[in-house]
Amino acid sequence: MSPEDSARHIRPAVTRRDVLTRAAHGFGALALQYLLESQGFAAERVNPLAPKPQHFLAKAKSVIFLYMVGAPSHIDTFDPKPALKKYEGQQLPESFGKVPSQFTNGDTPLLSSPWPFKKYGKSGIDVSSLFPHLAECVDDICFVRSFYTESVVHAPAMYQVHTGRILMGYPSMGSWVTYGLGSESDNLPAYVVMPQPEGTPEGGTPCWGSGFLPAVYQGTLLRSGANPILNLKPPAGMTRERQRATLDLLQKMNDLDTAEGDTEMAARISSYELAFKMQSHAPEAVDISQESEATRRMYGLDQKHTADFGTRCLLARRMVERGVRFVQLYSGGGPIIMQWDAHKDLVFNHEKMCGHTDQPIAALLKDLKQRGLLDSTLVVWGSEFGRLPMSQSGNGRDHNPHGFTMWFAGGGAKGGRIVGETDEFGLRGVGERYHMRDFHATILQLLGLDQNRLWYLHNGRNEKLTDFGGKVIDQVWS
Repeated sequence: MSPEDSARHIRPAVTRRDVLTRAAHGFGALALQYLLESQGFAAERVNPLAPKPQHFLAKAKSVIFLYMVGAPSHIDTFDPKPALKKYEGQQLPESFGKVPSQFTNGDTPLLSSPWPFKKYGKSGIDVSSLFPHLAECVDDICFVRSFYTESVVHAPAMYQVHTGRILMGYPSMGSWVTYGLGSESDNLPAYVVMPQPEGTPEGGTPCWGSGFLPAVYQGTLLRSGANPILNLKPPAGMTRERQRATLDLLQKMNDLDTAEGDTEMAARISSYELAFKMQSHAPEAVDISQESEATRRMYGLDQKHTADFGTRCLLARRMVERGVRFVQLYSGGGPIIMQWDAHKDLVFNHEKMCGHTDQPIAALLKDLKQRGLLDSTLVVWGSEFGRLPMSQSGNGRDHNPHGFTMWFAGGGAKGGRIVGETDEFGLRGVGERYHMRDFHATILQLLGLDQNRLWYLHNGRNEKLTDFGGKVIDQVWS
C-alpha cells in the first residue's frame, strides 16, 4: 500500500464535522446524544470569573477608573504654583536643565495658570476654579502630586498607566484585577469599559485588553445609546427556551471540539453563557430611567454639556452596585477637539473638558457616599502625564511626564490628604516620586491583592502587573 493510500485509511480524531454528519442520520443521532451526555468526552467547565479569595483583608472590592485622555494640566487644576505668576514670561532657570518634550525644546517662556486657586473643605486643599463641584469633595480625596511616567508620547504613556509597560501587548490593570479576584456578578461582565462616544484613546483597545492572560479577562465595551452592548439582543422569533436549548447544544459541541489550553475558545464559550444571562439583566442595569429626577439632575443629565459624561458616571455607579469589579471610564477620545491635549488655547480646552466632567464626577462621589458604596468602591482619577510649566504656541502646554497629579477616593483611601509634591514650577516630582508600578501596587493593595502573588506564567517568566515590583503608597490609605 502506498503512503498516499495509507494516509487515506488513517481515521482522524472526532471533529465537529463528524458529529454533525452522524447527527444527520438515524443511528447517528443516538450516537450524538450518547457522546454529548457522556462525562468522558468533555471535562466539566469551570467558570474563570468565579469569585476568588483575596490574599489579605481588602479595603475595596471594586474600582472605578476615571481616565482623562490627552492629559489635564496638574498645575492648572490640583497643584498650584505661585512662582509661575512671579516669573511668567521668563525662561526656566538654568538649574532645571533643558527639558525637551514631544513638540517643544524647553526654551519657551514660563506660563502661569489662568485660573485662581482656593482652599476647600476642612482639609484646606487647593483646587482651581476649573473644578467648583469637585472642590466640594476634597475631604474624601487623596491627591498624589508626584507621579511620573517614562514617555512624552501619548500611546506609550497610556500603556504604562494601564498595563505597567510602555509597549502594547501586556494585560491591563482591569484584566489583572478580574484574573485575581473574579466577578461578584453572574449576570454582568466583571470588567466594563466606557469610552468617549467620539472615539477611543490613542492607545486603543490594548488599554483594556487581556494581553497574554486568557481572553475572558478583557474589558467589555459599554457604548452609549439604546444598545450599550452590541449583539446582545436575540433575533426576532427566538424564544428564551429555544435559545437556552440551542446554547446548551452549542456548549456541549464546543466542549467536544476544543483543544485543552485554547483560552480563546474557552473565553468564547463562557461569553455565550454570560451573554444569555445578560439579556435578562443588562437592560435593567443600564436603564437610567429608573433613577429619580433629582439623581439625574445631580449628574447633569439635564444639561447638554454634562449629559454624556454624567450618564456614564451614573452607569458606573449602577455597575458597581450590581457587582461589576472594574469600571474604566474615559473622558476624551477620537478627534483632538475631544481630548485634554491642550497644546494651544489651554483656556478653551480645559474649560470645555472640565465643564463636561466636573459636576458628574462630584455627583458620582457624593452618590456613592450617600448610598454607602464609597467605602467599598475605589475611585481613581488620572491620565498618562501632566503638562509643562513652559508655554507652547503662546497659550498652551506640551506634555510633562516628570511630575503630575492623580487622585484616589473611597475604597480605603484617606480623604483630605496630599501625598508627594512637585518643584516650585510643577515640572518634576521632588522628594518621594511615584512610578506607575507604585500606582498599581497601591490599587492592588487596597483590593486585597499581593502584587508578588498575582502572577501568570508567560514565556517561562512569572509575569506581574508591577513587573519587578512597586512601592505601595501607604500614605494613601494608612
